[in-house]
Amino acid sequence: MSEEKVIVGISQGDINGVGMEVIIKTFLDPTILELCTPVVFGSIKTASFHRKALGIEDFSFNQIKDIAEANPKRANLINVYEEDVAIELGKQNSTGGKYALKSLEAAAYALAQGKVNVLVTAPINKENIQSAEFNFPGHTEYLESKFGDGNSLMFLVSETLKVAVATGHIPVTQVAAALTTEKIISKIRALHKSLKEDFNILKPKIAVLGLNPHAGDNGIIGEEEKNIIIPAINALKDEGMVVMGPYPADGFFGNETYKKFDAVLAMYHDQGLIPFKTISFGSGVNFTAGLPVVRTSPDHGTAFDIAGKNIASESSFRNAVYTAIDIYKIRKINRSNQTNPLKINFIKRER
Repeated sequence: MSEEKVIVGISQGDINGVGMEVIIKTFLDPTILELCTPVVFGSIKTASFHRKALGIEDFSFNQIKDIAEANPKRANLINVYEEDVAIELGKQNSTGGKYALKSLEAAAYALAQGKVNVLVTAPINKENIQSAEFNFPGHTEYLESKFGDGNSLMFLVSETLKVAVATGHIPVTQVAAALTTEKIISKIRALHKSLKEDFNILKPKIAVLGLNPHAGDNGIIGEEEKNIIIPAINALKDEGMVVMGPYPADGFFGNETYKKFDAVLAMYHDQGLIPFKTISFGSGVNFTAGLPVVRTSPDHGTAFDIAGKNIASESSFRNAVYTAIDIYKIRKINRSNQTNPLKINFIKRER
């Protein structure tokens, strides 16, 4: 008996960026349709504009009105708006934000209803999407508001490195004040739980980075390590978790200490994402851990500078689809109390 395919809901992202390009390129490969049934929430007119701009002739979406109509052998699309929209490739404007939000809202609603199994989000522009309906720094916070309980986690994953962040989309000037021992404990617990339940790592080894240069040098360059981070690490060690640190971020990545751990908790956005993207850019995936639903996205943005030029790589978006499928299947097996990782058919990644 063939395995049931995962229904992947997809938001189109900013219509002036590379979102639709990487979506189309991903599903040009028919082998991915053996693993999932994709449903894009967008507009057939928008998709056709991008396809023509890219000069791609051997692809079309199967237009449907309801997910129940989805063709499991095609990439499907549901119109969430019918009007003609002025697409200006490479331009950051309010139109791009407006229709990115229409797509995201429809896809998230389908996810909440259980009509799609997972959500993969194409890139948005965090400035032009702001509105009365979307007053969030990014996808992570928006989805937390819809599905979460305050314990979601921005988690960047690849085959070689997994990095989560203790603080997300906030100014650097606010990072130190946002860090507390309780918050770090909460984030590490969420990370530990995700490694076990979403990636089947039975005894996760987690590294924690310091906030200050040289991890504070025992209080000489800041006391956050002594007063906040180390007490959190010690508390979790007492619970039996394998948690080590705090490590100076530069040496930790420079001498490849990260290879000894299953995941890393960085204290702020760029501290974690700069090394992650340096090491894994083009193959990494942004996963929102700690939610009851599965959401992934590529590790890049709207890339306005190359929009419409047919040079954007679909590798990260494709891996976002693969990762979402993997995590959904792992969770489903774990819910059935069949936690033997040997029973899971992981998807072979593109090398």
